[in-house]
Amino acid sequence: MPVKSLDSSVRKWPDKHAVHQAAKMWSDREANRRPELMRLGYFGSYARGDRGVGSDLDLVALVSESPVPFETRSRDWDLNSLPVPAHLLIYTAS
Repeated sequence: MPVKSLDSSVRKWPDKHAVHQAAKMWSDREANRRPELMRLGYFGSYARGDRGVGSDLDLVALVSESPVPFETRSRDWDLNSLPVPAHLLIYTAS
């Protein structure tokens, strides 16, 4: 999330590199936690390179299978360690 400097009222949005690094660390943790995870990536403004202040991170995961309906699959994935708001779409391979 945006960070406020201790001596300023200005909020600084994380840069692209910080978001990419945090997403990489998050994806490594999820890959270790979830054997069904086949692929993980991102799309939208961060993938296109035109992100800006207030941009969210759009993530997409491919899992081998899931008994959970598409609409609720992302509820069990903790996105709170990411430095910007994130949305996750989870698709199954079959």
